[in-house]
Amino acid sequence: MNFQVDPPIGDADLNDLFDRAWPDHVPRGYQRVLERSLGFIGAFVDARPIGFVNVATGGGEHAFLLDPTVDPEYRHRGVGLELVRRAAGLASDRGCKWLHVDYEPALAPFYHAARFRDSLADATRYS
Repeated sequence: MNFQVDPPIGDADLNDLFDRAWPDHVPRGYQRVLERSLGFIGAFVDARPIGFVNVATGGGEHAFLLDPTVDPEYRHRGVGLELVRRAAGLASDRGCKWLHVDYEPALAPFYHAARFRDSLADATRYS
């Protein structure tokens, strides 16, 4: 397994990974989003992506994680923690002082293990 910063990864590969990982995934294009990202990390076995996280920013000192994903076949092996650890390093290396992530309550143990602290926010969802 290898981890890469800003790897060349196309929409077909990302949609394939997200189809495996997210039951309700709807295929879409990602390249316009990735072009505007602070960076992204991919985890690969041979040439097949098995993990991904996008580090987004508004251009200031804050960054946030988008689409942290691990193929179900590779979960519970440390891939997700390594992706998040590398994403935090990338954000810091590129000038960010804060890294945020939104997550479902069931994922709290994972993000606490990744050294994130809870931060209160308005949980209102807009439709």
